[in-house]
Amino acid sequence: MFGNISSVLLVLLAMGAGAVLAQNYPSRPIRIITSDPGGGNDVIARLIVQGVTSSGNLGQPIIVENRGGASGAIPAEAVARSTPDGHTLLVYSNNFWTLPFIQKVSYDPVKDFSPISLATAAPNVLVVTPALPPKSVKELIAYAKANPGALNFISAGLGSSPHLAGELFNIMAGVKMVHVRYKNTALAITDLIGGMVEMFFSTAQGATAHIKAGRLRALAVTSSEPSALFPGLPTVAATLPGFEAGSWVGVYAPARTPAAAMARLNQEIVRAMKREDTREKATAMGVEALGTSPAEFASVMKSDMARMGKVIREAGIRAD
Repeated sequence: MFGNISSVLLVLLAMGAGAVLAQNYPSRPIRIITSDPGGGNDVIARLIVQGVTSSGNLGQPIIVENRGGASGAIPAEAVARSTPDGHTLLVYSNNFWTLPFIQKVSYDPVKDFSPISLATAAPNVLVVTPALPPKSVKELIAYAKANPGALNFISAGLGSSPHLAGELFNIMAGVKMVHVRYKNTALAITDLIGGMVEMFFSTAQGATAHIKAGRLRALAVTSSEPSALFPGLPTVAATLPGFEAGSWVGVYAPARTPAAAMARLNQEIVRAMKREDTREKATAMGVEALGTSPAEFASVMKSDMARMGKVIREAGIRAD
């Protein structure tokens, strides 16, 4: 009997401690560590901060700290080593969880982190130079099979979303398109418009203006369902069932961050991403504002790691 009473008391004490933490959290400014200034992760991080701090509910400022290098590993490694108290967070794209398949890193995306919320999602859009004959994904596959090795697809980063989308296309369509890696997206698109390379699984932000101006031709989006970002454009999956690729940006805390802090952060981030002004700003950036539960985020992460991990292995993608 006394053992049962002790167990109940321990549970009550834990609940009380959690309630106190929730009331006192955050007790100082929150730091979000992300990638280089002006990049996609940085822009989304600042969108999240703006939405969260506008309510004033947390009562503390949120500071964005940019750290570049090591193909994106440095921000994740810094957060993995930080104190798990909810005051240091990571905002990063799915490159965070696919990078360990490509190069050696000092963090484990599953064991060293607790997912808080998936903030945004963005499909890639398959664009080609207007001189290329195919007008659809089906025609593109037929053209690639008839001309093995003659088509190039471009990206601005090894293991980036555009790169992995192209390799996934190769595998699922049974074609041999050659990956051409550029130093940056601007140079890649310039050569694509000039006809020096043929195709690109671009971000919405990078391609929309060129599609509207007729400098590039859009064939399909890489999301599993049609995207509001590209009304009327079919999916690659309509021709290759099961095809899905894109970029997701999420918020993570170090593993073992107290549940009360995690719940508070999730509540505020979801509230921020559901705001109409946040959604409008996200759409203007070429992404969709989400705001999910930790469990939903973990499910997306697990699925994408399994799918893209297989692509990386089959394509033999490794860091230089």
